Amino acid sequence: MMVRNRLRLLGLGLGLTLGLMGLHAAEPVSPPSKAESATTVLPSAKIDGTGPGWVALKRSDFADVNCKPDTWKFQDDGLITCTGQPVGVIRTTKKYTNFELVVEWKHLRSAGNSGVFVWALDEPLMSLKPGQLPHGIEVQVLDLGYTEQYEKATGKKATWFTTHGDVFRVGAAQLKPFPPISPDGSRSFPRKNLTKGINEWNHYYVRAINGEIRLWVNGEEVSGGNGANPATGYLCLESEGSPIEFRNLRIRELP
Repeated sequence: MMVRNRLRLLGLGLGLTLGLMGLHAAEPVSPPSKAESATTVLPSAKIDGTGPGWVALKRSDFADVNCKPDTWKFQDDGLITCTGQPVGVIRTTKKYTNFELVVEWKHLRSAGNSGVFVWALDEPLMSLKPGQLPHGIEVQVLDLGYTEQYEKATGKKATWFTTHGDVFRVGAAQLKPFPPISPDGSRSFPRKNLTKGINEWNHYYVRAINGEIRLWVNGEEVSGGNGANPATGYLCLESEGSPIEFRNLRIRELP
């Protein structure tokens, strides 16, 4: 009887051991640590501006404002070149309220500066002199080298701007920026640094609806704001001292 009980207990113990081994093998893999998560590269999704409602913006869709005749050139393949001289803008011939915008850009010189204006006001846009910029919401287009140049020239740290897609109001326009916010409270700083450097194409997707603007840089949303006033106006491309190229400039108007 004792032998039989011992065998029974031995069998029970063996069964429990095998069962525990099976449970251990079936346990889910532990989630990645914070360090592992920080280095994980997630896939990005870029809206290419094709499909129902999307249209390409051509030279005929723009009007000169305060640049020279040779400042901007539109090529048949969709490439737009800008000399950067003088400082100024070209504007769309019509106003936009709610829309999606896709544009790719590439700086050709280190520390290059440019931008895309959204909802630019009629005044002072219609009477700008060379060297002046409109009032509206600016989506910053800066080369990575701009920070180094600024700090060398001023001896100060670049704390009030970034080179990765700031969104901010200019002049009489109003906007409540999304966090993170610049120290002076005027700019929406990007949540992630995604801009590529000189001679590399960058992809911007802008969504502007009912006074809210959001910017995606190279496939990921990074910055924006709401409460824009006005929330309708012209789109402008900016010339600001350095040669730059744009391509795949496409827009889709929304209700």
